[in-house]
Amino acid sequence: MRLALIAGTANPQLAEGLARQLGVALESRVVERFPDGELGVAVGSVRGADVYLVQPTGPPVHDNLVELLMLADAARRAGAARVTGVVPYVAYARHDRRGAEGESIGGRVVADGLSRALDRVVAVDLHTAALEGFFGCPIEHLSAISLLAERVRPLLTEHVVVAPDLGAVKRAERFARILGLPSASVRKQRWSARQVEALGIDGDVRGLGVLLVDDMISTGATVVAATNALRAAGVGRVIVAATHGLLVPPAAERLAALQLESLLVTDSLTPPTGTLPVTLVSLAALLADAVGRLHRDAPLAELVGTH
Repeated sequence: MRLALIAGTANPQLAEGLARQLGVALESRVVERFPDGELGVAVGSVRGADVYLVQPTGPPVHDNLVELLMLADAARRAGAARVTGVVPYVAYARHDRRGAEGESIGGRVVADGLSRALDRVVAVDLHTAALEGFFGCPIEHLSAISLLAERVRPLLTEHVVVAPDLGAVKRAERFARILGLPSASVRKQRWSARQVEALGIDGDVRGLGVLLVDDMISTGATVVAATNALRAAGVGRVIVAATHGLLVPPAAERLAALQLESLLVTDSLTPPTGTLPVTLVSLAALLADAVGRLHRDAPLAELVGTH
């Protein structure tokens, strides 16, 4: 069965890097946007092929999500034998439970849609591993922690790995194990999507440099609150590393004002533009390894690990 790689429009640079790693050419596809906002999607000849669609569902979320669903439909109608979505960033992953009566669970809605459209999903660092249980199709949950840890290692001297909130503690502990460093965490209170308050720090950080780690950076509110609390506690240099750099407004202005030593994100989403200095860590090799194993029906245990 032939391996066929198709790039959506959400992150063509990542798809091209993945194609180079795999030693294949990207398949032809057409994505048209009509004046009324609807999409027209078509793919080339993939009859009998093992198809992999590369399409993160970051901003603009709904455009990219619908495009992925339509690419999957087009591939099936073109006779694909198997269709896998390579979706390094899965939208609505933070919506995994109801906050009040009458609310929808966005993560379940998205998982249901992808499960019906695809035979399998490959994701990277979901906001919560519990989201895997929402999918009705197999999902391979990869992690970029090792990639980020090795890229940041040369920058570290006397540092402590810090989780900006309790939800990131396990992530910080995994970074700490890989790097052989101590870990700590910030206790926070989120008042709104854009307003976060740090309540205290658990662990010894005074006089040390900090590697602040999280799965994503959206508006930057969590990073700002955690960094300010850490500096008030006597921290010196601050490095921030996250898998998904959404960096939606006003993140660039907030993060620039912090004067971080370094900011690292992967290319799970289209690289940010502007003056904010960001070090990109490519996922292409990790995703290529996963796709190659899936195509050969080989185990992925070494890649999925513990999140």
